[in-house]
Amino acid sequence: MNFLLALVLMASASPGAVVVRPVANMYSGPSEDADVVSQAIYGASLVLVEGKNEWVKVRTPDDYTGWMPLASLRRYGPGDHPYASAGKAAQVESLFANVYREPDVTKHQPVLTLPFEARLEVVVERENDGGRWIEVRLPDERSAWIQRGDVDLNPRPRSGKETIELAKRFLGLTYLWGGTSSFGFDCSGFTQMLVRRRGVEMPRDADLQAAWEGVVPVTRNKLRAGDLLFFAESPQRITHTGMYIGHGKFIHDTTRGHPGVQISRLADPPWTKLLVACRRLK
Repeated sequence: MNFLLALVLMASASPGAVVVRPVANMYSGPSEDADVVSQAIYGASLVLVEGKNEWVKVRTPDDYTGWMPLASLRRYGPGDHPYASAGKAAQVESLFANVYREPDVTKHQPVLTLPFEARLEVVVERENDGGRWIEVRLPDERSAWIQRGDVDLNPRPRSGKETIELAKRFLGLTYLWGGTSSFGFDCSGFTQMLVRRRGVEMPRDADLQAAWEGVVPVTRNKLRAGDLLFFAESPQRITHTGMYIGHGKFIHDTTRGHPGVQISRLADPPWTKLLVACRRLK
């Protein structure tokens, strides 16, 4: 184990860190040759579980674990608040948002390009330009600027109808195994994000989502917009998920046809035969 990391882990029962990459992969083992199991996005606070050389096993807010290079993180010091947890925060509302070193898009290339839902600590909103720019503090203490139109300063849970409208903004976005961001989702990462935007933290994987205590079964002929659909060759081996949007259609992120977020008809093959479970949020 890295000596400094070992000291951090011994100093606290639940040491933490913040993600400093726009999107950071989580692996099944401490190597980039291991398979990607999930991701965490910029500004997310993670719990450090154990370390090995320049790698650390982390736990995300949805209780998912995986290995991540130390370079993807900035560890919290004693007494530090989790990043963007105190004071005002800006949450990226655009599918992608550029962060600049000064309040000007023309002088330098962006410092970062961040995905939807990334959070930033707000320093101040400028008054002399109609509030177009917001100064933020990055996890490495640097000051930077983001355009007001790219963020939401007061995010609130969306209704079921608003969630479906949000889902359609991602149509055409490419599929990415293990993906949990607007740089690329997989099927369960996509539905998890949609449910999270309703103010509910749901498990990461499709089979866990179907068995989750936060949902109740619903029959196919009683489906309502916003219900979750689960697909498989067998109910015991769920492999795919999507969200019902009404009128016999659902939105999902799939590798079938053109890989990415798309709308399909529940009555069409192969989906009509593969549907094994329908769930509704409690």
